[in-house]
Amino acid sequence: MIEDVQAHVRDLARRAKASAAKLALASSATKDAALRAMAEGLLKNAARLKEANAEDVAEAEKAGISAAMIDRLRLTDKRIAAMADGLRQVAALPDPVGAIIGGTVRPNGLRITKVRVPLGVIVVIYESRPNVTADAAGLCMKAGNGVVLRGGKEAIRSNTAIWRVLQEGLAAVGLPADAIGLVETTDRAAIDALATAEGLVDVVMPRGGEGLIRHIAEIAKVPVIKHYKGVCHVYVDAAADLAMAQAICFNAKCQRPAVCNAMETMLVHRAIAPRFLPPMCKQFAEAGVELRGCERTREIVPGLKLATEDDWYAEYLDLILAVRVVDTTEAAIEHIERYGSNHSDAIVTTDLREAEKFTQGVNSAAVFVNASTRFTDGYEFGMGAEIGISTDKLHARGPMGLEELTTYKYVVYGNGQVRI
Repeated sequence: MIEDVQAHVRDLARRAKASAAKLALASSATKDAALRAMAEGLLKNAARLKEANAEDVAEAEKAGISAAMIDRLRLTDKRIAAMADGLRQVAALPDPVGAIIGGTVRPNGLRITKVRVPLGVIVVIYESRPNVTADAAGLCMKAGNGVVLRGGKEAIRSNTAIWRVLQEGLAAVGLPADAIGLVETTDRAAIDALATAEGLVDVVMPRGGEGLIRHIAEIAKVPVIKHYKGVCHVYVDAAADLAMAQAICFNAKCQRPAVCNAMETMLVHRAIAPRFLPPMCKQFAEAGVELRGCERTREIVPGLKLATEDDWYAEYLDLILAVRVVDTTEAAIEHIERYGSNHSDAIVTTDLREAEKFTQGVNSAAVFVNASTRFTDGYEFGMGAEIGISTDKLHARGPMGLEELTTYKYVVYGNGQVRI
């Protein structure tokens, strides 16, 4: 048991900072070799990872955690393989460090270039899903950053096992293992210590419940990139292909309900609601989804629970769905703007004008036309893994990949110029 949490956290950050200085100078080939070694290590140690995870799952089940949250926690051979594949994809991506974003030559001959550089030390605070340990570490390292990871208490054994494998991958190619740090205590005091570690931490990225993120934003003394809740919507327009709409809505809610890009509210145009809602709600009910509808929805599908005002704001992360009938695309947009979280929203329609109206009117990080919100994901966007999905507007929005883990500096070349 770690007695001095503050000292433990500051030591991790200090070592990550020293390591980040070395990573910033590492070649792309060396960083890519480390990523491949990490991926191979995860596969070779799959049994060890699953053993640690089984202990976490058993304890979570004993504590009465929901089935959806257990699913987020559980490691399988497929998910371990996906972690490894994500690291390999990151290795295959161009290294952003040192890339020239732009440049100009001034009349006095000064050559000004804008160059990508690492952020420094990144703290990632997350819950439940142990795959985030590998995703976040791999991306931060490739972008030349040191990282300190603080996972949820329910995944402490799983995260620790993954972290040790990742450190072995760094050491195998001569990079400092301390570039990836993990907080080895479930004491919540570690979160406050990380968010206030001025001079050691450059940015904090909280992923998890809204309460956690708001707490960090309020107490932080270092910059915070927020990944607020995912109140995601699918709007089924009057001109929708109903078979396509049913497939998209079912996927958006049921494919993996406990993730931030799952649909939480389904909006349906009144013109097609009588035809669309009965078969759609039947499919949801058969899949165990609890439906909460507005009065108009309940007139079409009797017996549904009445949705309250709180339901429109809710991120259920479970097999629960709010359903509302709306009169127009404009009404759908107004609902999303009022109750949404600027994460991911979709329209299903064959009318290009309605699609354009929706994409222009909905101010979310990702807006889809005729596709599931479940695609808001770094892996699906071709970024390899992702460190999270930002709902902020400054620095980064949406899935955060390698470029979003860098900043820039100006490098200016002269030949003796002095300012007059």
